Amino acid sequence: MTNFGADLMARLEAFAGFTEEPGLLTRLFLTPQHRAAADWLMELMGKAGMSARIDPAGTVVGRYEGTTPGAPALLIGSHIDTVRNAGKYDGNLGVLAAVAAVAELDRLGERLPFAIEVLGFGDEEGVRFPLTLTGSRAIAGRFDPTALEARDRDGVRMADALRAFGGDPEAIATAARKPGEARAFLEVHIEQGPVLEAEGLPVGIVTAINGATRFAVRLRGMAGHAGTVPMALRRDALAAAAEMTLAAERVAAASDAGLVATVGRIEAKPGAVNVIPGEVVFTLDVRAPEDAVRRDGCTAILGAFEAIAARRGVELSVETTHDAAAAPCSPGIRRRIEAAVTRAGVRPLSLPSGAGHDAMAFADVLPMGMLFVRCTGGISHNPAESITAEDADLSVRLLLDIIRHFEHETPTP
Repeated sequence: MTNFGADLMARLEAFAGFTEEPGLLTRLFLTPQHRAAADWLMELMGKAGMSARIDPAGTVVGRYEGTTPGAPALLIGSHIDTVRNAGKYDGNLGVLAAVAAVAELDRLGERLPFAIEVLGFGDEEGVRFPLTLTGSRAIAGRFDPTALEARDRDGVRMADALRAFGGDPEAIATAARKPGEARAFLEVHIEQGPVLEAEGLPVGIVTAINGATRFAVRLRGMAGHAGTVPMALRRDALAAAAEMTLAAERVAAASDAGLVATVGRIEAKPGAVNVIPGEVVFTLDVRAPEDAVRRDGCTAILGAFEAIAARRGVELSVETTHDAAAAPCSPGIRRRIEAAVTRAGVRPLSLPSGAGHDAMAFADVLPMGMLFVRCTGGISHNPAESITAEDADLSVRLLLDIIRHFEHETPTP
């Protein structure tokens, strides 16, 4: 029986060589290193029996025809851009595992009643430009043309970078799959969390990609001398922010519906060792797999913030900086993944995704679903990101099983 793990791990290691920083993995959207990785990927797709191209939005597209040329395609993919100083498996695993599955079909001469398209998206991470999901949104027909005017920190317009990369800003609308051209979207991705490892399971079935709301919170109290202002007379903005942080944690911890809340960045002013902080700004990130849970959580947390501000005599202002709906995975695709996991002799576990993924772009457009693969310690966006060859092997086997059984049940969005 073919073992896919060793070859897949070796390819992932080689793929990590396309980087802007020697010794580190940094591959930003539309850079020369991204283009070199895309060329390598297209060559690999060709060896796997696919025709390969770069679409107008910079996505690498490999197509494996079905028994009838031009048949609707099952889309399988993830992203090949990275954060700075990244791990080797975030995004890249899903693309190269899909290539490995198609290569096995080609080796055996198997054709299906549908085509398979393997997609290597760019710009999932949103590091170079203040955007995300450029490639997947284009294929889903959800690309906003105004995004082409976005600039990176060097002032380069995305439209110009895309043209230099080999894309076509004027033709992005043609990248969208027309009705009847695609059957569903499937993404394999490392979990980026510790649940599967804690459960002793190699894979999991994603129920939904969490919706997320982010806030910028500003508190204004009164700066004063650290030694001369009595505690009872202080309007300490940092002490208020600390209490608010704990309130956010308390509200989320009390939920049994997957609500999470994080204060990720905080700054106190004037920032002197002997001055009571008179102003604080901090961020709040609230996520949940169901929008109603997230909205209720936001209401409860902000209500607690208002009470704390009033009691401590500080001025509170809150700005919503990001609001994205949850993306439920399709019941039909979840059933397919669960059936394949069961046939592999693994206990099926369903769990939400706290992180965003390209699959989000296809919610309400195509039936979509995700297979999570265990990662050591739940570590991601970090060079310490790690998976085992055994789990990599299983991810390819499950993809093959899902593909081969795909016609047995009509997916529903």
